[in-house]
Amino acid sequence: MRIDSHQHYWFYHPVKDAWITDEMNMIKRDFAPGDVWPLMQKNNIDGCVAVQADQSENETKYLLSLAGQHPFIKGVVGWVDLRSPDIADRLEYFSRFRLLKGFRHIVQAEKEDDFLLREDFCNGIKYLSRYNYTYDILIHPRHLKYALQFVERFPGQKFVIDHFAKPFIKHKAIEPWLSDLSKFNAYPNVYCKMAGLVTEADWENWKKEDFVPYFEAVLNIFSADRIIFGTDWPVCLTGQSYDQVCELTQYLAGGLSVADQLKIWGGNAETFYNL
Repeated sequence: MRIDSHQHYWFYHPVKDAWITDEMNMIKRDFAPGDVWPLMQKNNIDGCVAVQADQSENETKYLLSLAGQHPFIKGVVGWVDLRSPDIADRLEYFSRFRLLKGFRHIVQAEKEDDFLLREDFCNGIKYLSRYNYTYDILIHPRHLKYALQFVERFPGQKFVIDHFAKPFIKHKAIEPWLSDLSKFNAYPNVYCKMAGLVTEADWENWKKEDFVPYFEAVLNIFSADRIIFGTDWPVCLTGQSYDQVCELTQYLAGGLSVADQLKIWGGNAETFYNL
């Protein structure tokens, strides 16, 4: 299958979705699965993974309800309070939902750069492998050194670094992002998701060539075995259409073997998220 591993849906609310700034005005509206399915079909995408955008259990339940209504949603990455002393009970509760594949926390918005190393947060992470749950790491480049210490603590846990850890593509800066990300080469349980790259580029004046050094770096670090395609729809609409995201992915990965392209377009997502 060809899998879009990173989609969001929401009923827009200016307080709940305050992260959507005025310059992102084009996504200040509702987005539903029915809006994206025709675009997926046009680009031969068979299914997707819905990823949380709000930090609440209601968000997790909302995405699961959508997955129950739309068969092309193959899995959900939800949110649960991993810092809660009741985390074991909450995970036991959520384990009844077959389409729930893992969890994410919006670490990039936390005040502490070393948030991932909090003992209460790590206490929650240690329970995830019991249910074969994945964890999406949402960070900026400055967090990578802490993320490395984080994954070192959990060698049996499946992790994926979202959005290439958001390198500064707009400014064509590659260091220290490259040096810090390179250290994850040694951890086979850590994948990297090529979704949402345009949000780190110049929205109005990006070129396909702008993304090449970053893709080649990630390919060298993770190999085609640990790169997962996603669009980050509808956030990607700040700079690219759904079609353009797919075209860019083909441009970047098109020189690889057919087998490696199949891994990036969906095979790795199926393996990682157990779809």
